[in-house]
Amino acid sequence: MNRAHFFAKGFLGGLGLLLSAAVWAHGGAAGTDTDQCKFELEPTHWIHYTAYQPKSYPAEEFCGKLPGTNTPTQLVFDYQDMRYRKMSIEFEVTKEPEGTRVFFLPASKHSSGTVNLDLPNGVPDAGKYLIHITLIPEQDKMDVRTQGDRLDAHMSFTAGTGAPGSKYSNALYLLFAFAGLFGLYLSNATFKNKVDSLIGKNKA
Repeated sequence: MNRAHFFAKGFLGGLGLLLSAAVWAHGGAAGTDTDQCKFELEPTHWIHYTAYQPKSYPAEEFCGKLPGTNTPTQLVFDYQDMRYRKMSIEFEVTKEPEGTRVFFLPASKHSSGTVNLDLPNGVPDAGKYLIHITLIPEQDKMDVRTQGDRLDAHMSFTAGTGAPGSKYSNALYLLFAFAGLFGLYLSNATFKNKVDSLIGKNKA
């Protein structure tokens, strides 16, 4: 078998494994059945949630466990249903079990479909927190999508769990390293000859 072809197959196989690891690090395969970062506002109607702590853990994404306290934190919500973009939605974060409010965003509409809650100081203490999302009906409007009962959804997370072991980041680092070595193999004759020589010795 041609050695370049051998390395190409190895690279593609490694790429598939690394991407699979990245997917599982984000809660599994695509789709609401395996996505743990979500709110069910109504049956089959969801809001997706992702948390970030960019100052302490840049490029990391979190869901149910935030590693830091007293660090800037962003909670990002994406509506997976167009109907919610015309509804007023209220957001609140409380410390549990005390129920102490640490963040509140009054009811408003978010036509872009994305809501970014900025907590400049993050959450103050380690422990359990609860995110409350409330849909506020507008009975005086004719559009049926903004009418109905007041809907409440809740999702908990813990903070102060310590530095994360990010499978996603590690997979990306390995991917970049592997891609770099493969590029070097194709472009550098000296490196290619050394690799070919090692493979030949192993076959012998």
